[in-house]
Amino acid sequence: MDTTELIRSVPTDLFLGGEWVAAEGKATFPVHDPATGQVLTEVADATANDAARALDAAVAAGGEWAATAPRQRGELLRAVFDKITARADDFALLMTLEMGKALPESRSEVTYGAEFLRWFSEEAVRIAGRYTPAPGGTGRIMVTKQPVGPCLAITPWNFPLAMGTRKIGPALAAGCTMLVKPASETPLTLLLLAELFAEAGLPAGVLSVLPTSDAGGVTGPLLDDPRLRKLTFTGSTGVGRSLAEKAGRSLLRTSLELGGNAPFVVFEDADLDAAVEGALAAKLRNGGEACTAANRFHVANSVREEFVAKLTERMSTYRLGPGTDPDSTLGPLVNADQRDTVTTLVGDAVSAGAKLRLGGETPEGTGWFYPATVLDNVPAQARILREEVFGPVAAVTGFDSEEEAIAAANATEYGLAAYIFTRDLDRALRVSTALESGIVGVNRGVVSDVAAPFGGVKASGLGREGGSEGIEEYLETKYIALQ
Repeated sequence: MDTTELIRSVPTDLFLGGEWVAAEGKATFPVHDPATGQVLTEVADATANDAARALDAAVAAGGEWAATAPRQRGELLRAVFDKITARADDFALLMTLEMGKALPESRSEVTYGAEFLRWFSEEAVRIAGRYTPAPGGTGRIMVTKQPVGPCLAITPWNFPLAMGTRKIGPALAAGCTMLVKPASETPLTLLLLAELFAEAGLPAGVLSVLPTSDAGGVTGPLLDDPRLRKLTFTGSTGVGRSLAEKAGRSLLRTSLELGGNAPFVVFEDADLDAAVEGALAAKLRNGGEACTAANRFHVANSVREEFVAKLTERMSTYRLGPGTDPDSTLGPLVNADQRDTVTTLVGDAVSAGAKLRLGGETPEGTGWFYPATVLDNVPAQARILREEVFGPVAAVTGFDSEEEAIAAANATEYGLAAYIFTRDLDRALRVSTALESGIVGVNRGVVSDVAAPFGGVKASGLGREGGSEGIEEYLETKYIALQ
């Protein structure tokens, strides 16, 4: 399917209560192509009243969906997995058009995102409890798991498919209903996904997708509605803190996957070629617009010069261009604001004394492009060591001891992902334990796996997604005392 045909084929209304409907007042907002800045299409702009109608539908559908056999829920998720796989090229092109990433990156996300539905289709039948005698002989203890109830998912723009399926999959597998508010930059992917759920026979009201340009105006009333029982959010720490405060008023079950400032630690005994390849994966996956992206490269001073030279050489081979161009390996950033953020952080680091080894200049022309950039000898006061850059910039600093490396890696409010490269197994285990991070990659630059729990500590959030742990976020534990 070519670009024009694909855009015309994607639904642009709200998916609400099992139907495609216009927003209240028929309001719409534009979706842009980051490579050109041009408008791709207009989508329905949900209001608070639209969201209330979606919650009405979710509540009405909740009892029957919770009572649906786990196998049946799982088979529906598996059917949607098959449908995504069959339309992998359409999803990849659509994500590239609305988010900007190079097509190979989008194809990888389709595979990754679809896999959450397959994984949780299998987890649906493994929801278990327990039955034991009370230790004091006073009766029996029965523990069961039940769906939390209606959920609100707020998803980010950087992984338009995977961040949706990572929430929708476990929620539906557990027997919950769900409202999804996709990022306003990238609503089309989840609207297409909703169409596939409808085709697969998902009962009306179990899932609604509500794109909006007024996130606070739509989600605020939902968080105050006592019928909503769960909030799951992926996005910035600042927004996460605000949502957690609002959710706290209703004591909502809350899971938050927030910002990251991942350290990438290279010890003197590391295989430097492997470390460089790992650095490319950890830094430039998704163009650097990933919460797990390596941000701070802490490299042993004895090998830092060699590492920086190798990294600079490899990053210089990345070709900047539209994600749809088969020769492009690095697409644009998602919007002008994001490019301005990256530009500001790089400029601050250079002003503070960092050495610019590669990139660092915004290209002229249309689109929101920023080149692969390497900064060496970044001083401690540079903002880029404290703030999430969310772009293709590697900031390198040196260290002389393991203790110094650990202290530098932990010197951040964030704690999502971390990476270490060493040939010493004892050191790998010792440092992994010492790092204040929910995820640690040892001698590898990609850590995401649908079968593993994903989440962070400190300001990187609460709860876990993926793995066998992921479905627990959507289940309540009930104890029944039997005489």
